[in-house]
Amino acid sequence: MRPRTAKPSWIRVRAPGSAAHAETARVVRSHGLHTVCEEAGCPNIGECWSKRHATFMIMGDTCTRACAFCNVRTGMPRPLDADEPRRVAEATKKLGLTHIVVTSVDRDDLKDGGAQHFARVIAALREAAPATTVEVLTPDFLRKDGALETVLAAGPDVFNHNLETVPRLYLSIRPGARYFHSLRLLQRAKEIDRRLFTKSGIMVGLGEAREEVMQVMDDLRSAGVDFLTIGQYLQPSARHAPVVRFVPPAEFDALRSIAVAKGFALVAASPLTRSSYHAGDDFAKLRAARRAAHA
Repeated sequence: MRPRTAKPSWIRVRAPGSAAHAETARVVRSHGLHTVCEEAGCPNIGECWSKRHATFMIMGDTCTRACAFCNVRTGMPRPLDADEPRRVAEATKKLGLTHIVVTSVDRDDLKDGGAQHFARVIAALREAAPATTVEVLTPDFLRKDGALETVLAAGPDVFNHNLETVPRLYLSIRPGARYFHSLRLLQRAKEIDRRLFTKSGIMVGLGEAREEVMQVMDDLRSAGVDFLTIGQYLQPSARHAPVVRFVPPAEFDALRSIAVAKGFALVAASPLTRSSYHAGDDFAKLRAARRAAHA
């Protein structure tokens, strides 16, 4: 067991406790759904759930991968729940979400990696909450031919897939994945639909070098990615990869400035930034920026 490093003052958050938080939890429970907010131990759950925002994690709570940074359980997942798309859509409508983020565990056990299930969830959302914009944060669909096309054919507004870290650290941090496959997935999404907003994110504090982060930015821009998120890695438990360094807020500000200069349409960079944190507000900014560029 590795000892966990004490968190600095800028990484601490208030414990949840509002009535709105409790109501969000009730909706999630009553619909029998999983959220990445809970399963991954997101530090922003108190803030987001108090605003009735939740990120649904579909296809169960068990992942076929064993990434060193992730708190989601690993093992053999249960069969897909055919009724889950309906329940996700109903919960989204109940919460009054104007923008919904849907993610999932990795399902290497499925022939299509769960792509058709993603498509069914999108279709159910379009029917139940047609005014709600839909962001999907998908697995890499490694060795799942046609999976990306299946998801995009369902018409999400944002396609997100996180690179998570720099290529050098993949073997130890994300051993089941391949950096250039993930990069190519993002590039193909943009090639399939040039109007689609694409998004990716990385964590810092895992031992990456500054120049490696710069290279990831360049790789993502070459792949046409519009939106980059950068957040601090937090060690979920003593058995996960240790935090090598807590990056101070000023460095996140510098990374944001560099990324903007490299051409990203939007950059979110802070110690507490996560893929779905303020996702609805950020999507509204992206759409406004695109409209302004074409005015």
